[in-house]
Amino acid sequence: MLKACLNGGRRRDEHPTVPITPTDLAVDAARCADLGVAAVHVHARDTTGTESLAPAVIAETVTALRATRPGLPVGVSTGAWIEPDPAARVAAVRAWPVLPDFASVNVHEAGAEAVAAVLHERGVLVEAGIWAAADVPAYRRWRVPAGRILVECTPDDPDEALAHAAAMLTALTPDDPPVLLHGEGGGTWPVLAEAVCRGLHTRVGLEDTLHLPDGAPAADNAALVSSARVLGAR
Repeated sequence: MLKACLNGGRRRDEHPTVPITPTDLAVDAARCADLGVAAVHVHARDTTGTESLAPAVIAETVTALRATRPGLPVGVSTGAWIEPDPAARVAAVRAWPVLPDFASVNVHEAGAEAVAAVLHERGVLVEAGIWAAADVPAYRRWRVPAGRILVECTPDDPDEALAHAAAMLTALTPDDPPVLLHGEGGGTWPVLAEAVCRGLHTRVGLEDTLHLPDGAPAADNAALVSSARVLGAR
């Protein structure tokens, strides 16, 4: 599976085509789906452009995406930087009137298991975000099943990112849920190639990188997805 991660916390001053509004995200998601992505991951924004877990914001964003491309799985982030208070995060998820298909939960964050539990209770697939090998035993202590594990390689240096990926993947076993492996910044393309080589799910988009594999600036999410599809076909 190739997933498009459309915006993350990016601002327009970082890249002029970063989709911010529900309409922007819906148009971008449809373009990426036409190029073959199997799902999209978005960070919903309020009217000021600030990331939000507010029920109305999540509902408007997910509804817009589904209206433009019915059947395309839509995921959102529940990162603690969006709502630092774990109880408030749980309350927000419990109040969502429109549910995404999946949501990422970073294992190392305070309250992660509680957030995962309310998502699971509401029928939303949980993506457990592993940022370090030490997160694996912490995830295994969860009493909540995850549908997918995100192996997230944050180092910008390609060699460091690949070493980081190897350490986390070694800590996992075949009994763990399916893995989506991805990198960020300078590690994006080497880690994506490693995911393809290993037959793992992966993702690409302006959330993770602003550059094509050759280092040239990416015009938009569609350009990044097109490059990832070429790499995946090799």
